[in-house]
Amino acid sequence: MKTSIIVQNLKCGSCAKTITSKLSEISNITDITVDIENSTIAFSATNSEDALEVKRKLKTLGYPTIDDSNGVLSKAKSFVSCATGKMK
Repeated sequence: MKTSIIVQNLKCGSCAKTITSKLSEISNITDITVDIENSTIAFSATNSEDALEVKRKLKTLGYPTIDDSNGVLSKAKSFVSCATGKMK
């Protein structure tokens, strides 16, 4: 099933690079695309539990969905994830 999620804190190509890399590690997640301009992550998942795992992973990276809270900790995590993407 193709799914699209709107996230917060997505700013640049380095953020997208980290997100793509980390989501690729999740089993049953394929066809990952990151749209920086619209802050969306699209992917194919085999079931809804896999899609929920993507949401959890994004939150741990500092990119909570639009429905989640976006506190200082999430913003700080996104800066670290962004920096990690720049180093790769």
